[in-house]
Amino acid sequence: MLFSTVSFTIEKHYCGDILVDASMFAEVEKCAMESMEILQKKSCCKDEIDVIQGQDELKFSSFEDLDFEQQQFVAAFTFSYVGMFESLTKQIIPHKDYSPPNLVADIHVLDQVFII
Repeated sequence: MLFSTVSFTIEKHYCGDILVDASMFAEVEKCAMESMEILQKKSCCKDEIDVIQGQDELKFSSFEDLDFEQQQFVAAFTFSYVGMFESLTKQIIPHKDYSPPNLVADIHVLDQVFII
């Protein structure tokens, strides 16, 4: 629905019969012949603009507007995919309430084991 309502323009710049530049969101780059046209009266360059219109009016329909076969299809489609979206089971963490023992002395210092 979003893309059907969007309007945009496509600009194209031709130098003779050769496409020099095409742009959708910015202005097209002109060729070097465009600046020389001021000196010459005859123009070989042309710009072409294509406007693609989006949809202005949207039709809203409800489930009751569908015929019986379409209603059956929508119902079967939604019913078949309802089972796919089940919630995850709650994970049991057995050591959640475990508190580690208090350290009386630093074992690494007592044994003189150091990571270098």
